[in-house]
Amino acid sequence: MKAAVLRQVRTPLQIEDVQINKPGPHEVLIRTAAAGVCHSDLHFIEGSYPHPLPAVLGHESAGIVEMVGSEVRTVKPGDHVITCLSAYCGHCDQCLTGHLSLCTSPETKRDASDEPRLTVPGGNMNQYLNLSSFAEQMLIHEHACVAIRPDMPLDRAALIGCGVMTGVGAAIHTSSVRPGETVAVIGCGGVGLAAINGAAIAGAGRIIAIDTSAAKDNISKAFGATDFINATETDAVKEVLEMTKGGVHHSFEAIGLSKTAEQAFNMLRRGGTANVIGMIPVGQTITLMGAAFLGEKRIQGSLMGSNRFPVDMPRLVDMYLAGKLKLDEMISRRIKLEDVNSAFEEMKTGAVARSVIVFDA
Repeated sequence: MKAAVLRQVRTPLQIEDVQINKPGPHEVLIRTAAAGVCHSDLHFIEGSYPHPLPAVLGHESAGIVEMVGSEVRTVKPGDHVITCLSAYCGHCDQCLTGHLSLCTSPETKRDASDEPRLTVPGGNMNQYLNLSSFAEQMLIHEHACVAIRPDMPLDRAALIGCGVMTGVGAAIHTSSVRPGETVAVIGCGGVGLAAINGAAIAGAGRIIAIDTSAAKDNISKAFGATDFINATETDAVKEVLEMTKGGVHHSFEAIGLSKTAEQAFNMLRRGGTANVIGMIPVGQTITLMGAAFLGEKRIQGSLMGSNRFPVDMPRLVDMYLAGKLKLDEMISRRIKLEDVNSAFEEMKTGAVARSVIVFDA
């Protein structure tokens, strides 16, 4: 199969022929239909986060099941599925207490003594985030995908697999936004727009979008923002505090910078919660004023929207088909696998929300 391979950090992905194995007892072979080009992939390409190389990248995807292992009970051949990088075992303490996205059990991966899922002539190929979806096929654990209704377009379903689940889940699950509360979202890329959409679905009374690109004004409001702040023209923290007369109930940092994480905390009202969704590079720290904690302000991380994806993703599909979840507006362009490097270059400009690789294009 054709796949986009990262062989060395800070170099373009290479389109190569990669061999994929047969499903083990709890594994599923999927024909990839679409894969979103996510900023998380860029972090690994640029070396901000380490990963064994070479590796087939990609983790935001949807497709059709081709083959299942002997013990698989959750999906069957022909099912349309969304994948999720937070594969879960189903019986560790995290899973049994409802925190599926925090499962770290090695059971969802192959043992070192097993044949690898991916290979190339002369060596192994590392699987990325349990998925490796920049490829024509994926071989994954059955608890890394969920079946969805077949009338859902798979190019839009792919977005739910990471960016949308991360943003919407951060608002609804991690921070529990309630009707009438105030929200600020820093960074209006794919995840930030999803957080805005999630806050709107949750009934937030005021949603303030913040970005350094003036072009994000209209699109953020299409996703549910009530206000927009251009952070290049004003002090975003001061502006939020003035607009809300004391700060917001919830803030969401969707960029991955120490500075913006600090801003997210500093724009809170007493008792507010700052949620860091963005991937702050390894080794970076944030600095907060200790006295602020006397006002019961909180700062926390959010991993994949604190999802219970077998339940959440089919519900998000229903929300999209009911006109509540915005996905069409998030896709900036549809591309072929061979165009993946140009998609990452466009991503760096901040001009696109999401490029989606469509494998039948």
